[in-house]
Amino acid sequence: MLAATTRRRRFLVAAGASLATIGLLAGCTPGDTDTNVEPETATVEGNEAEGDTIAIGFSGPAADHGWLGAINAAALAEAEKYPDIDLRVAEGTNDANLQISQVEGFINDGVDAIVLLPTDGAALTEVAIQAMEAGIPVINVDREFSSTFASRVTILGDNYGMGVSAGTYICEQLDGNDDAVVAEIAGIDSLPLTQDRSAGFSDALGDCGLEVSNRVAADFTVQGGEAAASQLLASAPQIDAIWNHDDDQGIGVLAAIDAAGRDEFFMVGGAGSANAMREIESGDGVLQATVIYPSTQAADGIRLARLVAQGKALSDLVEVEVPNRIVLNAPVVTSENVADYLPTAFES
Repeated sequence: MLAATTRRRRFLVAAGASLATIGLLAGCTPGDTDTNVEPETATVEGNEAEGDTIAIGFSGPAADHGWLGAINAAALAEAEKYPDIDLRVAEGTNDANLQISQVEGFINDGVDAIVLLPTDGAALTEVAIQAMEAGIPVINVDREFSSTFASRVTILGDNYGMGVSAGTYICEQLDGNDDAVVAEIAGIDSLPLTQDRSAGFSDALGDCGLEVSNRVAADFTVQGGEAAASQLLASAPQIDAIWNHDDDQGIGVLAAIDAAGRDEFFMVGGAGSANAMREIESGDGVLQATVIYPSTQAADGIRLARLVAQGKALSDLVEVEVPNRIVLNAPVVTSENVADYLPTAFES
């Protein structure tokens, strides 16, 4: 019953977002590329076939985090698979102004498409709109722009869904324990993605009559995770379950747990790092599961940019154009299915 309720909620949220997007896109979209092509069914063979060479500009944040490093590496590896892609990579940066200048450079160079994982979605919105108005389709990855007109395609991990998946799993494990103490170690609280994860977690717990009893926020770093977890453990003498939003900061979280000698609870991680999965596979510690936040998003963005620039569509859809918005799944990895996910996991 819980799973069905949660699925209904997620479906309604997704449907509402899709309808809003469709409404916004019903009018003209600045910079939309010419798609007056004869409708035809896309095929895997047709999409994989070499086409006209296209220049794709790629810009993302500095790879100062295991997940971001994996994002960048996967994007480069994907581009290398296609001889018709001329990938132009800007140096990773956490400086929004520098990233804006990088995108302006792509516009001046007249690239055929831009794949952009913005260091700050709102700050990069205006320059992305400029690219669209120049006829260059922008593929927005992970951190969403503040305007629909800033991208041709948006591909996202499901932050709200991560929270729902983590909360649903914890509810299942604590079934019947209405007095369970559930703790949460969030990422950076000022980020919308953290807020979405916490909202999904709270909603899922609410479906089974639980709530977050103790909550702290870290900063996606090992040091921040250790400090936040130490604070949490000192203030909560009894815990039944913990959700930690990020497996990179989870290294520090697990160190703090070991130092405190606490093992009365189980923990769920987030993002899906290889070291977290190996810990789950061993069964030796408190980490029992992690929720995937795909590190393939920029690689998927490269593929989508190629399809859009070459006037192709997704081969598994009847629709003759690439969709405007794609949200990836947030599955839970446990000891039962870890072997399926470990080969593609990223290293922290």
